[in-house]
This record gives sequence, C-alpha cells and structure tokens, in this order.
Amino acid sequence: MVSKRVSKRMLWMMAAFAVASFGKNAPRIAPVPSDPLEMVTGQVQVASASSSRAAALELLARARSAYALRSSGEAYDLKVTFTVNSGGQTEYDGAWQMEDMSDPQQGFRWTAKAAAGYTTTQISSNGVYYAAGTSSIIPLRLQEARAALLDPIPPAQNVNRALIRTTTGTFNGQQLSCVLISGSGSAAASMPGRSWDETEECIDPQSGLLVVHSQVPGRYYAYDYSNAPELDGYVLPRKVTVTEAGKTVSEISVVSFEQLPAVDASLFQPSEEMKAAGPSVAMSGAQKLSRVVGAVPSGATVQPVCVFGLVTSSGQLVEAHSLQPADPNSAAALEDAKQITFAHATAAGARPQQHFVFIVEQFAAAQ
Repeated sequence: MVSKRVSKRMLWMMAAFAVASFGKNAPRIAPVPSDPLEMVTGQVQVASASSSRAAALELLARARSAYALRSSGEAYDLKVTFTVNSGGQTEYDGAWQMEDMSDPQQGFRWTAKAAAGYTTTQISSNGVYYAAGTSSIIPLRLQEARAALLDPIPPAQNVNRALIRTTTGTFNGQQLSCVLISGSGSAAASMPGRSWDETEECIDPQSGLLVVHSQVPGRYYAYDYSNAPELDGYVLPRKVTVTEAGKTVSEISVVSFEQLPAVDASLFQPSEEMKAAGPSVAMSGAQKLSRVVGAVPSGATVQPVCVFGLVTSSGQLVEAHSLQPADPNSAAALEDAKQITFAHATAAGARPQQHFVFIVEQFAAAQ
C-alpha cells in the first residue's frame, strides 16, 4: 500500500497509477463503468504530433476562455441557484443561492446561502481576502458549483506537460471533440477507451463551448447552453447538471449574468470582524492519487473504486463518498481513504487552502 501521508503539492495530476503501483508488470485494469455521460468508449489517439497537440491545447484554451470572468477586466454580477440532492452523502442538501460580483477597481465579492442553514460572504479588497459566515469551510457542493462556472477546465500550466489523447463523442445528437488529459508518464497511451486517471473534456468544435466535463470516471458535469447568458463575449451555460454514478446530485442554474451597475463601494469593504478573522480559505486545484488495497496476484484484474471528497485547510477529509457505490468494494474503498493523513502547512500570512481529492482505490477483482 502506498504511504498514508500525502502532500498538497501533488495537485491535479499524478503519473499513471498502474505504473506507479505495479511497475512494468502491471495487471489488467478493469474498464471504466458505462455511464450516459461517458463520451469516450472507443479508440483514442495520442496527440503526439506537434500539430495535433497544438490543436488540442487550442481547443482547451478556447473553451477555458469563456469562463475566465475574473480576468475579463469587466464588472459583472452573476446570480446562480442550485439544488443539491446527494441523499445525505454530502452536506447541505436542498436549495442554494449564490451571487458573484466583480469590479476591476473595487475587487470582488461573493455570497452564498443554503436553505439548510449555511451562509458565507467572501470579499477581496486590495488583494486581501476576507470571509464571514457560519463556517470557514466552503462545503463540497458550493465549491463544485463555483468550479463548474468559473474554472472547470484545468489551467494551462497543468496541461502543457500532460499526456493528451483525443477522440470524438456524441451527446444529444451533437458531435463533440474530446480531450483526455493525464500525467506525462501515464500508461493510458496504450489503452482503448478512457483510463481511470484521465480528465475528460468534451467540447463543441464549432462554438468552442464545453459540453461534458469529467475529472474522474463516475462523476460528470453536463452543460446546457439553451438561451445562454452572454456578456462581452463571455458565454455561460443556462444550466449545469452534475451526476455521480448516473444519479443527478446537483442542478446549477444561471439566473442572470449582467454588467454590474453603479458600484456601491461599501459592498467591497470588509467588516472589522472579517479583518480580525484573518485571510479566508482559498479553493485550490483538485488532487488525484491512487492506492492499492490488499494483495493483487500476478495476472489478476484490478478493479478501481474512486472516492471523492474535500480536504479542509486543516488536512481533514470531509464529505467523502464513493463514485461507484454499487461496487462490492465501495465501503472498503471509503474506509481506506479515510486512513490517509493529508499534509497541510500554511505560511505565515498566506491563505489557508482547501481542495477536492479523488482517490482511486484499487482492488483485485473477484475471479
């Protein structure tokens, strides 16, 4: 079994888990589960030629630019509602409201509240981040909603050295260009279909808009641009549906996306209570890692189970749950994931950070 101590520096991508865990004599890895939103089921091509790699990177950059609201230089007001139905696997099921305001001269301010009782107000003023609310932790589904609308696609610096594979997919009769992204040493290069360690981005090649996003098998964002709100060339979806194991766990709706009218400067000024509390928690990039559970005999097939959760700024794993709940090893995977000690260290004056984590737990498949 790999070490139970994990550094936050291991962000977003790892080398292929089959190679890392088993070496050259890696066993067969079971294919990813079928899902209505899994677009990649056939042959995939490695973008090895400079031209094909450049085309994939350009496609990702074009899709990413639609969501780069904070770097637009424009003042905007984004209002969102979403409904969470996780069946108690994550916190604060039910109705949510969120508003995100940004002004290049003032900073930004966003607020969120859940019918179940959670509230937060977050302000950036003169490059310093403040917060007040019922908890310093941003719940998993709130961070999920913000990630879906503000930065769903991995940043360029995380992709430039990655292994990139490409293929096509079809969703609701629409042909998509799909890009699979994994660590540069990934064994995915030789695999048909999607590998367990690949992030999947399926994009409309005509509009350049993201249609299906999946960080790991079993969890998907589906973007609906019907009557899409636009502002100065930035296009947001009208709705985003988040599914796990084929079940809808969150439905995110953009109520309005408009230019921010005359700015009330007081909205961007932190209260004395906020100042006294210190820097607010930052939502940083997702982490992927893998673990081998028990012995895997030579020639056996490995059946992965992915655990998804949130690592708090104190290094705690919270809201963790399996993305393959029907798998017989689902409960064992969750228990093993809870044994990991996540390292955390915040430099003096720096913002504490929380992040998503995807733990691919690997078991010998029943013969």
